[in-house]
Amino acid sequence: MRVGPWGRRVATDAGAGGTTPVAAPAPATYVCEQCGAVLAYEPGAQTLVCRYCGHANRIRTVERAPIENELDPVLRRLPPEPPVPPPIPRKCAQCAYEFTLPAGRHAGPCPSCGSPSVADPAAVRAIAPDGVLPFVIAEPDGRRLIRQWLEGLWFAPSRLAREARTGGRLEGLYVPHWTFDAESRSWYRGRRGDVYYETRWVERVVDGRRVRQAVQVPKIRWTPVEGRLARDFDDVLVVAGDELPERLVERLEPWDLQGLKGYGPDYLAGFASELYKRSVADAHEAAKAQMRAVIEQDAKIAIGGDQQVVERLDIALSNETYKLVLLPIWVASFRFMGKDYRVLVNGRTGEVHGERPWSLWKILGAVLLALLVLLGLFLVGRAGSGGLEF
Repeated sequence: MRVGPWGRRVATDAGAGGTTPVAAPAPATYVCEQCGAVLAYEPGAQTLVCRYCGHANRIRTVERAPIENELDPVLRRLPPEPPVPPPIPRKCAQCAYEFTLPAGRHAGPCPSCGSPSVADPAAVRAIAPDGVLPFVIAEPDGRRLIRQWLEGLWFAPSRLAREARTGGRLEGLYVPHWTFDAESRSWYRGRRGDVYYETRWVERVVDGRRVRQAVQVPKIRWTPVEGRLARDFDDVLVVAGDELPERLVERLEPWDLQGLKGYGPDYLAGFASELYKRSVADAHEAAKAQMRAVIEQDAKIAIGGDQQVVERLDIALSNETYKLVLLPIWVASFRFMGKDYRVLVNGRTGEVHGERPWSLWKILGAVLLALLVLLGLFLVGRAGSGGLEF
């Protein structure tokens, strides 16, 4: 279950319109204050270090934790938004090239000179990011982790690790996520099942004779149960983008959300960043489903016994808050045997998951080997019991 730790929440501070202002405006350009060279954020750094002269340029961000926003106002007042935001036009401040960021993104390189470009997400989306979790794993380490993952795959084609090379840079992508906090108070009604055994006598044939034997037959004694529960949820995550398969993104959890910074565009310099496609209302429903699954498990634990049936569960949520955060993922794409595959790396923990091909011959070989081992054990057992004559 993809639910984060729970405990005391940060005090809420939401605007009247239910939207979050951008914490800092996007700078016009990313150039070194000392030599004018193009800058990019270095994973794990606290400054924008120039690769040419070594000058440490200050990251422009806000000195505060990401704000928790009250959920009810935004659900009631936020107007409907198109699922895919329009492309954002940009003019490179370094080479003056005019271009458009890919649809659904608000950060990426200039196609002409490669300079970082970060647009204000509030220009095309009603809710701007509250926080960003900066990359700490650099590109070479991301490539190494992907190579190790490919080489360690079971039943993969022998040529995979050799041929599935990324070739160039991996793409560092910030993927938007909604997080939800809530206090829950619940009432449940169900049945507790306790297993007991009854002795029954049955007739069996043993060595050619019919005999009566006692056997223990399991039974279940059901008892009605009801009670109340309380649980506080903190940072229930829901993927807000659609560029990457949601099932793969979810498998990169858990995220160290205690490392979140207040949103600042400098952390995005040199990386791509996706705008949210999933509305906060739709994500809220997905988060409530996660919370319900956890509370159902709480109810079963409270019911106790050997088996549990939850017949009714009434859940009341209060003090609900949300925030929009950007989480770092290295994305590698490769083509093998005419099919495209993607591998993702958690830009904080190094967790790797991805799509992969299978070797039919290796699978068949393993099945055949297992059958031969079972046959060998069967023959040895028969020989030991005197069942084989030669």
